[in-house]
Amino acid sequence: MKGSKINREQMERYRREGAWGTRTLADCWEEAVREYPDREYVVDDRGNRYTYAGLDEKASRVAAYLVSQGIGPGDVVSFQIPIWSEFVITTVAVLKVGAVVNPMGMCFEGEELKFLLNLSESRLYLCPTWYHKTDYEADILAVREAVPSLKDVVLLENIRPRKSGCRTFAEVLEAFSPERSGQSAKGLGQPAKGPGQSVKGLGQPAKRRTPVTSDDVALLLCTSGTTRGTKEVMLTHNNLIFSEASFNRELGLSKEDIMFMPAPLDHATGFNHGLIAPMLMGAKVVLQERFDCPKALELMEREGCTYSMGATPFIYDILKELDQTRRELPSLRFYLCGGAPVPGAMVQRAWGHKILLCEVYGSTESCPHVYVHPQEALVLNGTTSGRPVAGVEVRLVDDQGRDVPVGTPGEEISRGPNVFVGYLKDPAATDQSLDDEGWFYSGDICVGDEKGNIRVIGRKKDMIVRGGENLNANDINNDIEGCPGVADHTVIGMPDDRLGERICAYLVLEPGVESVTREDVIEHFKRQKVNKRYWPERVEIIDELPRTDSGKVKKYLLVEDIKKRMQEDPAAGPGAYVDHCQG
Repeated sequence: MKGSKINREQMERYRREGAWGTRTLADCWEEAVREYPDREYVVDDRGNRYTYAGLDEKASRVAAYLVSQGIGPGDVVSFQIPIWSEFVITTVAVLKVGAVVNPMGMCFEGEELKFLLNLSESRLYLCPTWYHKTDYEADILAVREAVPSLKDVVLLENIRPRKSGCRTFAEVLEAFSPERSGQSAKGLGQPAKGPGQSVKGLGQPAKRRTPVTSDDVALLLCTSGTTRGTKEVMLTHNNLIFSEASFNRELGLSKEDIMFMPAPLDHATGFNHGLIAPMLMGAKVVLQERFDCPKALELMEREGCTYSMGATPFIYDILKELDQTRRELPSLRFYLCGGAPVPGAMVQRAWGHKILLCEVYGSTESCPHVYVHPQEALVLNGTTSGRPVAGVEVRLVDDQGRDVPVGTPGEEISRGPNVFVGYLKDPAATDQSLDDEGWFYSGDICVGDEKGNIRVIGRKKDMIVRGGENLNANDINNDIEGCPGVADHTVIGMPDDRLGERICAYLVLEPGVESVTREDVIEHFKRQKVNKRYWPERVEIIDELPRTDSGKVKKYLLVEDIKKRMQEDPAAGPGAYVDHCQG
């Protein structure tokens, strides 16, 4: 795809060492179906249960529909689907025809939705008619004419019936059932048929296409808010297979393990670790549509979940509920936590319930590649993010790219078979983050020890990590510009026990202005149509921003200041936080 950047020397090395092979994700899926047809793959909290063979049958129908629309290798299929089993069915169907999977957060709407669909030149789009106060049907119809590449729109009527003439997911499943089509749709897009070739009775693709290879892009994931979600991270079949096979191996997982996944499936955590990793070993994943802690505990207990993964809010709530109810989760061995440092007190608290709490570190571009292994969680006790998996190189460097000594802060850079191959249609951004030798520059400042463990101590880039979502403080600060009564301003991340960080705006008022409230700032954001997830959750008034001689704001002083203010006046804390990316 446009913008792909792969170091040829590294590619040859990965092939020699067996880190990269020739299998695609579609190949891996077909192998799982053949080997584990009757094992359960997906269970959700809406009452759906699918074995590998059962889900394959549904995905094959959707794949037949995609072929009938001329969709094949290289085409992008975009969708905004909550944590529903239909998300998984759609993903497998897209892989079957050799197209590119492009899941998008439920938070994207309006101009952002139009921009992303045009960026990927999406050929087909799926979404619910309605979900959590949002009319997704109206949203896509409002921008559809502005996305010339779109071939069709498919609606899921799980909550409300459609209002338009768009076809529905149920209609696709019915129209392309084996009974209706007169044949089984299984095998579409597999090497025996050749992705993009004609399939009897299901229409002809526009042209014959080259079959998919393991080096082709399989997945486009939006960066989680670093620049308003305008970058699409390109990951190949080889990237994902190596990453998730390593994940399973390093953590000692097997087909007998059962994952509980409450995180959005359009993020690397949910998609890579929640869907791909279990599939590679014939294991099961349990999905919860919207995280509800008491119901989550019931679900995990009923299904016998052995491990889980997500941002800090999930484990925070789980431990709180376990403490309050004095119940236990005997099957849950460990929980992997990313997005924020894990304090030792929380590690000990989790172990009080016989749960090993392990920090992980990575990004969409370099999918979590550093882990605290479960057997080391109690010894390390929150002092580190862990060490890199086998096959992934990690260095800590200074501003000139030179390695820093042990114990000295440096920017974390990583190189390995898991590292992305560029940002879609953005070579400048790609070159800025991914150098010619294959090193990805994370922008995170870390300190290393003699054993190869690293500890994240800050961010070179100005990010706020709230509940595992990266928010660009500079972008939010720019949106404050022009707010009535505000003369100067900056935005920082303030500490939060549950989410890691929240958005705090520091304001200097214009002469004669007595007050500017959080509500005033939000009204200003509303007028600019700024998405809710960027709204400040606390506003502080200050006489003057502390600055360096060059004019840069000394944000570290404000971070210390907000800690004191929160202790003195916790009632002035943030308003209710809504996880907008889950709807």
